[in-house]
Order: sequence, then C-alpha cells, then structure tokens
Amino acid sequence: MAALTVTGVTFSYDGVTPVLKDINLTLHDGELVSLLGVSGGGKTTLFNVIAGLNRPQEGTVLLNGEDITGQSGRVSYMLQKDMLLPYRTVEDNVILPLLIKGMKKKEARLRANELFPSFGIDGTQKKYPAELSGGMRQRAALLRTYLFSAEVTLLDEPFSALDTFTKSEMHRWYLDIMNRIHLSTLFITHDIDEAILLSDRIYLLSGRPGTLSHEIVITEPKPRPTDFPLTEAFLRYKRQILSRL
Repeated sequence: MAALTVTGVTFSYDGVTPVLKDINLTLHDGELVSLLGVSGGGKTTLFNVIAGLNRPQEGTVLLNGEDITGQSGRVSYMLQKDMLLPYRTVEDNVILPLLIKGMKKKEARLRANELFPSFGIDGTQKKYPAELSGGMRQRAALLRTYLFSAEVTLLDEPFSALDTFTKSEMHRWYLDIMNRIHLSTLFITHDIDEAILLSDRIYLLSGRPGTLSHEIVITEPKPRPTDFPLTEAFLRYKRQILSRL
C-alpha cells in the first residue's frame, strides 16, 4: 500500500479558475519524491491540499489508504523557513507538536530528547535558535516536523536558504535520517540538481492550471556518490528534465 495517494485533485481558489487540474501522484513507503516546476505553478497549493489546509473541488488524498481529504494535522508540513520561535529554547521549539497533541511537557521533552542524537543536534536543547547555524536550525525544524507526524513529511524547499556546502551536507544527512527512521517524503524544489540528487522519482508540474506532465524515475541507488553531478547519467536526467519543463 502506498504511504500517500493523490487522485484526480482539482483545486480553485475562486471555484471557477482552477490552479491545479486532475493531479494524480503516489508516494511509496520510504521514498523521497520531488515536485519540480517553475514558480507559481501550484506546487505549494498542492501541498496545502495534501496537508488539509485547502479542500479540493474534486479528488481525494489518501494516507495509508485512509481518506484524509480536507483533514489537517495528518501529515507533517515544513515550510522553507525554519519558523523556530526565538524566545523558546531549541528543546521547547521541537516539542510544540507534542504539546499541541496534548502531551505533558515533561513527557514531550523525554520523547524529543530520545531523537536529538539521531538528528545531529544533541547538546543544543537549552540553546536558543539565534545561537545555532543555519544547518542546525533546519535539523531542529525537521525534528519538530517529524514529531508532528512520523508517517509522511511534506518539505517545501527546506534547504534553499543554505549555502552550497551546508546544503550538500544536509542532503547527505537527510537521506541518512530518512533511511534510519523510515520516513516518506514529498519534496518541493526549483533546483533540478537537488531533485536529481535526492529523489527516487520526480514529478514535473507545469502549465496553468498546473498538471503533472511527466514522471521521471532516478534509477541510481542512494546515497549517490559525491561526483554523481559530474557523470553522464546525471546530465542525461538533467537534459530530460529541461526538455520537458
């Protein structure tokens, strides 16, 4: 059974002019699948539909076979900015989803602290966000996202604000943590190279209204070698994407 299935989704803000039309996609257990397309093409709108923030006029969203269309709080959703609250410690930022779910603060802290080492931020619990590097802030935000829902995570350009070297480190780390905690991820990016490096599959979202025009399977095993962007295989994928966007 797929972790996430989107079938026949059409969405319009005004009920007349569709932003998305007949969207069909599948995210399998343990996969990282990217949505790649130009700005304004409807990628974030699709995430809002999947997250239950917007109800589509047509279509369904299934989580592990259960219809969650229009239901918020069922999948994790992380925006581009880390959105850490500056006046709360890292620990108290991370546990917010657990508190919202009704867990006591002491229990929530114990639960979160079990995962700080896995996310590479052990020792930052009592620090404040301003004391962390950009990469460490993103790790904390990803841990908070994971604690919201451990099944499916929606990531909307989470690494775009990082410098090249930090981004490369975060790519390797995220693929490792996905494998270790068995996470399924739907990933928005405008960066073709990033999509090829991280993804099992890539959906191309194009046109107005936005439709999924192509699906590209990246067959090379992960983690991919550091010189993969220099290979002919990588360039073939990139030429294929550029010719279809």
